Amino acid sequence: SPLARCSVWWPRRVSSPRRDIVTVPGSVPRASRPARSHGEQNQDARRRAHHAPESVLVPWMIQRWSSIAFLHWPVDVEELRPLVLEELTIDTYDDRAWVGLVPFRMSIRPPFLPPIPLVSIFPEINVRTYVRDSDGRRGLYFLSLDVPRSAAVAGARLALGLPYMWSRIDVGESDDRIAYTAERRSPSPPAKTSIVVPTRRSVPEPEPDLAEFLTARFRLFARGPLGLYSVSVEHPPWDLRRVRGASVDDEFIAAAGVPVDHLRLHVHVADDVNVRVGFPKRIRPAG
Repeated sequence: SPLARCSVWWPRRVSSPRRDIVTVPGSVPRASRPARSHGEQNQDARRRAHHAPESVLVPWMIQRWSSIAFLHWPVDVEELRPLVLEELTIDTYDDRAWVGLVPFRMSIRPPFLPPIPLVSIFPEINVRTYVRDSDGRRGLYFLSLDVPRSAAVAGARLALGLPYMWSRIDVGESDDRIAYTAERRSPSPPAKTSIVVPTRRSVPEPEPDLAEFLTARFRLFARGPLGLYSVSVEHPPWDLRRVRGASVDDEFIAAAGVPVDHLRLHVHVADDVNVRVGFPKRIRPAG
């Protein structure tokens, strides 16, 4: 069940000679931390998965995200800079950018209407990184979004400029794991992914600040026909659990143009959340 609300933590801006990098200071060195139990560390990580910084009072759509996993790798900022809009600043943690591979199930519906089976319930796998806009607002930037709905792909690419791909995606669940497999069909070159994530092999969260940095993102940025825009989302705090033992054989990240060291993998799973998605809001150019 959702945890109690807590205040939103905002990383401070650190001066840097590079204008296109924002650095988030890391957590307190481990040597200076008092020892805590496994349960205390996991509870602390869950408390830090904050609520959205602003409410979505009038939603454009209602969604439910389930069977979700967050897989992340650190990457060099220079590897991502050519892939991200120049108006956005790459957000970093301890001087490293991060790329995420996030598979989940989604149900989607307009406000006040139920989802339509076989039409509005489907899986998604997205590749993303983390950014800020010119006002310093934290958000995410999608490098690809794979779904098994060709009409949704065409509509989102045309209307919103989002890099949706048409793929065959299967999700299988058991008592102790979730398996995701996908094969891309169109419009980019073929790519596949296979992900198996254990759901009960949780471990102490060694870096709660990093877990928050990677998952407490309530705004996306993109460029559509009318220019740069943002979309806000609101949902309860993530009930995050750090897990180990995931198996990943992925081509989606490489297809997005990002080289990663697959040995440096961070994996979290979380309970289902109900999501309110706001209307796209145009971001006017500075000045």
